[in-house]
Amino acid sequence: MFATTSNTELQKTTSYKLVLPFYIYAALSFLVACILLLLNTNIIHEHHFQPQTLAITHLMALGWGTMIILGASHQLLPVLIEGKLDSEPLAYLSFGFAAIGIPFLVIGFYIFHLGWILQTGAVLINIAVVCYLSNVIASIYESKKYDVHAWFITFASLWLFATTFFGLLLVFNFTRSLLPDNSIAYLSIHAHMGLAGWFLLLVLGVASRLIPMFLISKYTSNVTLWWIFGLINVGLMCFILLKTFDVSPTQFYKPFFLVFIALALFGRYCYKAYQIRIRKQVDQQMKVSLLSVALLLLPLISLLVVLSFLTIEVKTTVVMLYGFCIFFGWLTAIIFGMTFKTLPFIVWNKVYHQKASAGKTPAPKELFSESIFKGMSVAYLAGFVIFIIGIILLNNLLLKTGAVFLLMTAILYVWNVGITLSHRPKRTD
Repeated sequence: MFATTSNTELQKTTSYKLVLPFYIYAALSFLVACILLLLNTNIIHEHHFQPQTLAITHLMALGWGTMIILGASHQLLPVLIEGKLDSEPLAYLSFGFAAIGIPFLVIGFYIFHLGWILQTGAVLINIAVVCYLSNVIASIYESKKYDVHAWFITFASLWLFATTFFGLLLVFNFTRSLLPDNSIAYLSIHAHMGLAGWFLLLVLGVASRLIPMFLISKYTSNVTLWWIFGLINVGLMCFILLKTFDVSPTQFYKPFFLVFIALALFGRYCYKAYQIRIRKQVDQQMKVSLLSVALLLLPLISLLVVLSFLTIEVKTTVVMLYGFCIFFGWLTAIIFGMTFKTLPFIVWNKVYHQKASAGKTPAPKELFSESIFKGMSVAYLAGFVIFIIGIILLNNLLLKTGAVFLLMTAILYVWNVGITLSHRPKRTD
């Protein structure tokens, strides 16, 4: 989700032919997810284990979040490890298997076909993740660069595999008794492996390197980053153990506060980088990305409410709020901001890399529409806030209105991505 800032670093990155399909797939997935949300706003009134809810959640988690992260990490991994991607064929395979597997999984959930459709999707997604994980580990091993950022990426990739493999077991457990309990009993473990282990760990690890780079800030603190790394991993493992042994609900405050401390440290890290930045003007894309850090507070508050001893009815509503704040809040905001920090660089490198020394070329920020981005940001904030109020008040009109704004956001996002991808150099007479 992040870009490099110099041509020297760009030369280390992976071919645009490999990276761009991930971005295109993610953009279309987000558009489809927003359409499904608009058509199924009634799911907010129901339990979270419901076909349409599962379909939208997995489309946002896999088609939107994971696909764009896979694409960006294939580009950025060589920069972070100061080496090269071990295998481009493996990267193409990870895209191919995921691109086919995700629709099978989403459709399987949407029509609640627990047989071969769902199972095929789960198997294909796991093959894609194995390809990606193998590539990450081999690339880092070959580079011989084992700093804290490499550890963040390695462990995040391992948690991704743990998430998808456990998900595979849950899918087959619907029709076969593979696990001691029914699949619903393990949903929170599966979900938090992905949320904290994959998304949170990887995003914080990469952002801690590249946010200072974008701000042109020399601030860094490896000690802080190791604490963040350790607290998130220990907190997640603690949560899994507590869920497995079915302990008292009060014990779940322990992993919650471990992760909370990690996020507080990361917020402080970003603030320190912001304080001593050389670039005083912060662009719109960076502002949206920094906003996503603040948006992490909403799912944390929701989770804290869930941990409180509330009635089942209230808990159901807050769980939906928790999931929405993560996928349509924090994750979506950071993807919005960083898409237009990375994609223009990738396309610029594709179009102008050989021409940069021959004459004047446009800046990467000129490859997309700033006005469309601002309109998208306004529509997004309106839709996000209105939909949250709709969840809290269980108001159908507010839910529909918020979903309409989010769909407008998705359309503007896809439009701007299309403008960037279709950029061609101006002809000179």
